[in-house]
Amino acid sequence: MGEIEGSYRVLQTPGTRLGAQFNAGISTLEPGQSLSANMATGAKSHGRGLQIRVLGLDDSQEFFDIEPKAFGQALLSEVFQRGNLIESDYFGLEFQNMQMNWVWLEPTKPIIKQVRRPTNTLFRLSVKFFPPDPGQLQEEYTRYLFSLQMKRDLMEGRLTCTENTGALLASHLVQSEIGDYDDMADRDFLRVNKLLPYQDRVLEKILDLHRRHMGQTPAESDFQVLEIARKLEMYGVRFHPAADREGTKINLAVAHMGLQVFQGNTKINTFNWSKIRKLSFKRKRFLIKLHPEVHGPHQDTLEFLMASRDQCKIFWKNCVEHHSFFRLFDQPQPKSKAILFTRGSSFRYSGRTQKQLVEYVRDSGAKRTPYQRCVFLCTCNVVISSTGSAMDSPQLSPFVTKSPLCLSPSFQMSTLSLPGQAPSPLQSPILSEVGSNARLEEEEEGRRKRYPTDKAYFIAKEILTTERTYLKDLEVITVWFRSAVIKENAMPEGLMTLLFSNIDPIYEFHRGFLKEIDQRLALWEGRSNAHVKGDYQRIGDVMLRNMSALKEFTSYLQKHDEVLTELEKATKRLKKLETVYKEFELQKVCYLPLNTFLLKPIQRLMHYKLILERLCKHYSPAHRDHDDCKGEILHLICQWSSKLQSSLIRLENFQKLTELQRDLIGIENLTTPGREFIREGCLYKLTKKGLQQRMFFLFSDMLLYTSKGVTATNQFKVHGQLPLHGMIVEESENEWSVPHCFTIYSAQRTIVVAASSKVEMGKWIEDLNMAIDMAKKSTVYPFPPHNFLPLPLPTSFLLPSSGSSDEVSLEQESEDDMHSSRTSLDKQTHHRANTTMHVCWHRNTSVSMSDHSLAVENQLSGYLLRKFKNSNGWQKLWVVFTNFCLFFYKTHQDDFPLASLPLLGYTVCTPEESDSIHKEYVFKLQFKSHVYFFRAESEYTFERWMEVIKSAASTTGRMSLLIPKGPMEINGN
Repeated sequence: MGEIEGSYRVLQTPGTRLGAQFNAGISTLEPGQSLSANMATGAKSHGRGLQIRVLGLDDSQEFFDIEPKAFGQALLSEVFQRGNLIESDYFGLEFQNMQMNWVWLEPTKPIIKQVRRPTNTLFRLSVKFFPPDPGQLQEEYTRYLFSLQMKRDLMEGRLTCTENTGALLASHLVQSEIGDYDDMADRDFLRVNKLLPYQDRVLEKILDLHRRHMGQTPAESDFQVLEIARKLEMYGVRFHPAADREGTKINLAVAHMGLQVFQGNTKINTFNWSKIRKLSFKRKRFLIKLHPEVHGPHQDTLEFLMASRDQCKIFWKNCVEHHSFFRLFDQPQPKSKAILFTRGSSFRYSGRTQKQLVEYVRDSGAKRTPYQRCVFLCTCNVVISSTGSAMDSPQLSPFVTKSPLCLSPSFQMSTLSLPGQAPSPLQSPILSEVGSNARLEEEEEGRRKRYPTDKAYFIAKEILTTERTYLKDLEVITVWFRSAVIKENAMPEGLMTLLFSNIDPIYEFHRGFLKEIDQRLALWEGRSNAHVKGDYQRIGDVMLRNMSALKEFTSYLQKHDEVLTELEKATKRLKKLETVYKEFELQKVCYLPLNTFLLKPIQRLMHYKLILERLCKHYSPAHRDHDDCKGEILHLICQWSSKLQSSLIRLENFQKLTELQRDLIGIENLTTPGREFIREGCLYKLTKKGLQQRMFFLFSDMLLYTSKGVTATNQFKVHGQLPLHGMIVEESENEWSVPHCFTIYSAQRTIVVAASSKVEMGKWIEDLNMAIDMAKKSTVYPFPPHNFLPLPLPTSFLLPSSGSSDEVSLEQESEDDMHSSRTSLDKQTHHRANTTMHVCWHRNTSVSMSDHSLAVENQLSGYLLRKFKNSNGWQKLWVVFTNFCLFFYKTHQDDFPLASLPLLGYTVCTPEESDSIHKEYVFKLQFKSHVYFFRAESEYTFERWMEVIKSAASTTGRMSLLIPKGPMEINGN
């Protein structure tokens, strides 16, 4: 009986890419084995060797000569090497067994023991592992092969979807194959090439959709195919027929997240890896053993009956491989063979894990040679092969009116843009380094000639880019969170109505607004000839029209207070809603604390105000846009902003308190009415063991200090709670001979703490004294400071330097862990690291509520080129700045960030001579040894990025701005 245990021992293997000067490929050898001794390396043995036929994803066939006793690895290595396929671990070779079921060729077993007649068997290259986000694929060639797999799955009926979606996918495939729309060419191509089983019914729909893809390059078409396909329920699904205990026919499937159960084509259940303790099979029975907390101790094993033991084992092996590939950090160690008796299967996944693969492709600098893509052109019946020789075309395609002309992938390559948009080097769908700086310079020069240079254009573009991010933020609530609560039936109907009836109309309005801004920028950039008339070099009329329409939504904005409060009450009252809420916050799409997204509509008004003020300052009074921007629009927005300002302050405070309530263990009712959050940050507290790192939280009525917990969720545990009534704070550097040291005397105890810098100490003392003064307005406790004895100081101790020993791991996690995987089945998901307290802990700094309020105004989005300290190429990324952090995406269309970079503690400046960066509009980010360079597209955008990052990164940029409030205001009245 085979089984997956809950954890694995792991084996570190560096691995090198397939297609290099030597064959490394996928390798897992039994102890004592060597590749040369036990597995054929693919050396040719003409006459006595096996000639094996392999069908590519493009339907071309190739033959490979393999030694008779060669292992599966030899053939895989040959196929991957000949195709120069770097990200090879996503792929495999499949063939039909005697029962006509498709099975995967195993690398560690001889081919002749897996296939009865290898020379008569057709092997086909196929995608084996489907990542949840195809954007994780770093090579354009890999994405091209994945799109061909989608094409195959569509035709074979595996990728089931609505006819409209099928037509959309087909239209992108046609664009990839033959280029821009041409009615006759389209009809000829679709008459000969069947992309859909029901193609004739949706032919006109395909043609209509293809017409809209004008100017879209093959690489963009592949990207769009994968973006659409990944959202389908049947994406990457391979059915394995079975029956449940009642005899009901079902289908089992395995995917990146775990096991899925289908009835027909409808998914009825999913068992995540985190819920599964063990997978096994016994004869025809496939067993899933769950953790007791999932279904209780008496229902922890699910049983499914399959047609045969072989089918059971095939599915079990698929599960083993999927779990290893997507969940483990390192490939599993081969099971050692027993000397006398064996029990269970020794099968293990034998390739790199996804994490290893991503790190290898990113860090090794391995770059494939340019591949050739077939583009169909109206010409004679000749096919140009990859070697440039002519060959008969019927072998490859029955299409006789056109023939494929193989071109380099750089043919008509542009970067991601809206249909018809001129290419810009800052708008690429591809998260990969640019291979040629010369090509990048050429593209940039072309962009400068095409695009406007007026400052007003870049201000208008900022409205567009930030609106894109804002709409995506609204979707976190309107689309993703709604889906989560509906799926679990976790939210009462009344709260559902209150929440979504308020935010849905706002979301729909901004969808239309974004479309209108985008159309105006398209005209401004010259994507149509309307700009010749000179009527569209402005944005004020669009803003005036839409801001006037936004007036009717102010009543919705005023209800946000009630929405936030009721949602928090419900999560405390309803266990199921609380669970859904917490689980949703752990999803990648929820890249900020969930209730932060509910504040976005009010905050967006502040952004409009700031951007319009910037635009008015730029325009002369005589400019036609000046009156539109400065007149009615600015008046309206200022009016709304002042009306909602007090609500926003109260909501931001409530949001912060609820966020801390979830992150702190040992305190209840943190959201007590009248309590205000003031500052959070890291200080070193003097203990018997010396100075110990602690996290402090200052409120309007108390001071908390905590240590970082060892729980699975990395929460902070409260150690002390000091009331502010009667508290005294004194500098005590001279007394203790510790830099930046001060003493806090309270009615309960005296504590000595040290800050990481003089500036940090000053901010804490200032805020503490101000909070103490405000607390005096209520009952004052008698406070005799002479009654407190100072703590004994250890004879010698060192104040830790700024930044803890965990800093490297934090940087690694935030910057490099793009596709995190877990090391075992039962390891819990990471606690969300998108809150400032965790960053303050690692960066040894603090953040005040004033900093948070100012950060609302300093949000920015747009494309940037990024370069690491020791890399040569630049990466084109969509970057979002919010909550003191940079979030990196491939494109603005992505649903969640691939990586993040918290900026607290960083410095930002222009590059130095020693950096050897000889480009315009480049700024440098640095924290200790971590260095990044970013390149903007214009002087305006460069200045804006510098401005907002300075506000978040440097300590001096976040000086304490706490303003004393009156007694009525502090009590929340």
